[in-house]
Amino acid sequence: MEETLGSTNTSTKRQWIAEQAREHPERVFTSLHHLIDIDWMLEAYRRTRKDGATGIDGVTAADYEKDLRANLEDLLERIKSGRYFAPPVRRHYIPKADGGKRPLGIPTFEDKVAQRAIVMILEPIYETDFLPCSYGFRPGRSAHDALDALRNGIMEQRLRWVIDADLARYFDSIPHTHLRSFLDLRIKDGVIRRMLDKWLKAGVLDQGVLQRSETGTPQGGVVSPLLSNVFLHHVLDKWFEAEVRPRLRGRCQLVRYADDAVMTFADEQDGRRVLAVLGRRLGRFGLTLHETKTRYVDFRPRLGRGHDRDATFDFLGFNHVWTRSRKGNPVVRQFTARDRFARAVKSVHRWCKTHRHEPLATQHEHLARVIRGHCNYYGRIGNSARLSWFRFRVAHCWRWSLSRRSSKGYVNWDRMNVLLRRFPLPLARIRSRDTSTA
Repeated sequence: MEETLGSTNTSTKRQWIAEQAREHPERVFTSLHHLIDIDWMLEAYRRTRKDGATGIDGVTAADYEKDLRANLEDLLERIKSGRYFAPPVRRHYIPKADGGKRPLGIPTFEDKVAQRAIVMILEPIYETDFLPCSYGFRPGRSAHDALDALRNGIMEQRLRWVIDADLARYFDSIPHTHLRSFLDLRIKDGVIRRMLDKWLKAGVLDQGVLQRSETGTPQGGVVSPLLSNVFLHHVLDKWFEAEVRPRLRGRCQLVRYADDAVMTFADEQDGRRVLAVLGRRLGRFGLTLHETKTRYVDFRPRLGRGHDRDATFDFLGFNHVWTRSRKGNPVVRQFTARDRFARAVKSVHRWCKTHRHEPLATQHEHLARVIRGHCNYYGRIGNSARLSWFRFRVAHCWRWSLSRRSSKGYVNWDRMNVLLRRFPLPLARIRSRDTSTA
């Protein structure tokens, strides 16, 4: 009952913050930290994931929960008094599809709770400021919403010229000076700004070496996506809507999910003019376009000529291609991108290799979950063939690993099909409906 009441009180406070931000779009908030109390901290703890890897202190969610209220009261007191110390983020590397390694940041569990508490203050304010073109890491706005908006813009508004923008090392490149100046426009509460500064300066612990930088956002925590959205809101979104759109001859659209951005235009010259100034705009704020990955695409329909890779583009793991609908009309289909497909299959192969001696029921449970998760994201209209192919590749990886359990354990497809009747893999299903009228 106490937790429910605390959640209700926190929700009421967040609604009040949102109303103030909406009614006073130019207001600078100077006193917000008094809203954070023990109920607020309990709600922040409830919203924090409990199954993540541990940070540099090795404390798990279960460890922290043993004396939860006392821990949260102590955390709250340290936040408000300024005694809170933001620990460095532990860096961990995961393999990439191209053979390289992708760095991940893992904060401590208590730091995750602290970040969640501050985000709960900031989110209602910036949700009233952010523009409709922004989708990444925002409540009620998903990657599928961004994909739908992009597809509908291309088809319904006839936006045939595409800037596929790729920001080089965006999350590591955000200059703290510019970010602080953008935060000054809305937030000047001393406690909150002090916490944000501590996270910006916390650094990363990489193989025992502490690294600090004057650029980049805190890795791995929930505050990083919000800060990165604030930065691009001022650098890209507002610039596109307020300065670019009024100067163009034809229609245009910006769809951004975190640092992945696609601009589409009805007029070819409009797109070329924007591309010519986009690099300079980003450069003013310390960002750069990836020279080889940023492309200007002629995305006019070329049906009957085969799929020209230069006339397609990738966004959020989907390759966008013109095809024909069942009625014979030209439509944009979104297929699983090649690199994402290869990465998913490689991940399954690696798991099967390292867990091949697990019980069959355990392996089946995991692989079934992988297929369902893959279909939940990539299950869009027109992508059924690649979903089915992914399911087959999962079965192939499973058969390969079972064949290497022992020197006499070769599993041919006849034996594998018998096994699949006993442990059937989920069918590859389309999860999203087609919103087009074609």
